[in-house]
Amino acid sequence: MATVPTLTLNNGVQLPAIGLGVFQTPPDETTSAVESALTTGYRHIDTAAAYGNEREVGEGIRRSGVPREDVFVETKIWISDYGYDATLHGFDKSAGKLGVDQIDLLILHQALPGRFELTLDAYRALETLLTDGKVRAIGVSNFMPEHLQRLLDETDVVPAVNQIELHPYFQQKELQALHSQHGILTQAWSPIGGITSYREGGTSAFEDPTILEVAAAHGKSAAQVMLRWHIQEGRSAIPKSTKAARIAENFDVFDFELTDNEIARIDALDTGVRRGPDPEDITLEAFGRDIPEA
Repeated sequence: MATVPTLTLNNGVQLPAIGLGVFQTPPDETTSAVESALTTGYRHIDTAAAYGNEREVGEGIRRSGVPREDVFVETKIWISDYGYDATLHGFDKSAGKLGVDQIDLLILHQALPGRFELTLDAYRALETLLTDGKVRAIGVSNFMPEHLQRLLDETDVVPAVNQIELHPYFQQKELQALHSQHGILTQAWSPIGGITSYREGGTSAFEDPTILEVAAAHGKSAAQVMLRWHIQEGRSAIPKSTKAARIAENFDVFDFELTDNEIARIDALDTGVRRGPDPEDITLEAFGRDIPEA
């Protein structure tokens, strides 16, 4: 079984480079997906309060038989639970559903630019949870440069990660550069461009001639090449799948290396076109939803 390389966060905590994402994974499929991933060798699971499957993630971890301390658990606070006290309670809800005392990485799911004072209060709650040892690292997701800059200006702890849409067709290079400058790890959601295959008017990254050519040269799949590209560029990637064979395929990326030229060719595929929701469009009115109690 492959040993997953780890990335060192800015507070010294080690994060496995490849994790399993469970966005849009139905609760009834989540437990088996998580169990399958951990049996395959994954040691990082990424979920969120808003996904509605934290309980099943916890169950999958327990069923796998892998000791809790060997699994890196990441989850996210939803915007409806922003604000200092609400975010502290959001931790309790997530920890209760996951069945854990400590969460390895807890992040804010969106910047919520229209109510950023709530975002700042939520982040201050994460800082308290970190001080109290209830979480091992804290961070953010879908923060753009201006959101990140304001957060850095008005809070004490530099986020350990910013989880953003990032795949060959949308690389957010300016944001990645800002992360490097501040010691923030770039974590890619939709890392293999799955989001490009079902949105209108887009080419699927899985059918990209450049990626397929590189894949053929290594006897690997397009998905494996894209994940290898993230690893070699020093990012955390969290591909999602519910199929055991695909989960295993996404993990089988540690036995080959892309050349500098191949990496440069993939870098050149950036279109600058976002396929997921624009972080500026996330409002409580449109996206607020109650997160149930544990």
